[in-house]
Amino acid sequence: MKHRHIGILSVGHLITDINQGALPALLPFFIAAHDLSYAAAAGIVFAANMTSSIVQPLFGHAADRFSKPWMLSAGLMLAGLGLALTGMCQSYEWIMVLAIISGVGIAAYHPEAARLVNFAAGAKKGTAMSLFGVGGTIGFAIGPIIATAALLQWGLKGTLVLILPVSIMALLMSSQFSRFKSLAAGRGEDSDESGTGPTKDNWSAFSRLTIAIIGRSIIFYGLNTFIPIYWINVLDQSKAAGAIALTTFAGSGILGNLLGGSLADRLGQKKVILIGFFGLTIFLPMLILADSVQVATLLLLPIGLLLYGTYSPSIVLGQMYLPNRVGLSSGVTLGIAVAIGGGAAPIIGKVADLYGIWFSLASIAFLPILFSAIVLRLPSSKGLQIDYERP
Repeated sequence: MKHRHIGILSVGHLITDINQGALPALLPFFIAAHDLSYAAAAGIVFAANMTSSIVQPLFGHAADRFSKPWMLSAGLMLAGLGLALTGMCQSYEWIMVLAIISGVGIAAYHPEAARLVNFAAGAKKGTAMSLFGVGGTIGFAIGPIIATAALLQWGLKGTLVLILPVSIMALLMSSQFSRFKSLAAGRGEDSDESGTGPTKDNWSAFSRLTIAIIGRSIIFYGLNTFIPIYWINVLDQSKAAGAIALTTFAGSGILGNLLGGSLADRLGQKKVILIGFFGLTIFLPMLILADSVQVATLLLLPIGLLLYGTYSPSIVLGQMYLPNRVGLSSGVTLGIAVAIGGGAAPIIGKVADLYGIWFSLASIAFLPILFSAIVLRLPSSKGLQIDYERP
């Protein structure tokens, strides 16, 4: 496993996802400044993620055809610049446009980076992808803190702070282009791949896995978008407390990502995904029934652990099902599936407008039961891993 390559790509993932993590924390400020409904505010998240849904697989397909490491730096800059300028806007429409620009940047970074992580990972693809995932998780975790602190200090113009980290990382990433090109050209000479693995892509299994990832994404974006608002309006907490709750949820995912990847290399990707969904069937209903803010905060820990624990196994399993299209697989599992789930955020927001925030979260609490059934019918990842890689 080429630790330097994976480390740099993971830090880039962190910086990119600061912007994704910051966006939900900005919603209470946008609601107050522009008098937005819950559905309209959730539509901003929808705009960013629907863009990724459309564009990210195209970037992944392009990465399979010809490696373009410059997309990493370009993606970083667009992701940060788009969101940084939202605080300067006087209209809801322009906020939406800039959210779309940020979504394009996110779409450009993820599939190329995930593809290179796969090539650099060797036999420990689950572990490597979990480290990559941890980068994104940390970004999600600190994004709300950075954004909330900046806006409390400088008002909506504080979003400009988000330009700084992407600019620094884009410059660092550009210094690694030659190494990434060599890695892609050799498909990871030290990757321990036998070269005699399966050549057929299992589109049926990949399609079912994609449905399960969509389900995971609906749950994730439902929580990630509405946890701050739930804390403020249902649990009667401050905006800062809402941001801390979101950070708690994302922060617990750091451990979840690491455990998920490590366990997947030993137990198989499918088993770890099942553990995640089964656990959520218990803890999500407990969250919406909790009256105490302390209990609710504690419940965010296992929920984040289980939900994020399915992240890297899902990506790696998708790459195993499509061994000839690693970039496209990454683009779908990181893009289309995730963004379609994010597209449910406005629907959840509409439910919140009609019936209240509590009912909107209750509407997603029982989804893990359905998607557990889908995962149960997937082919085991154990055999795939033995064929695809040397022990």
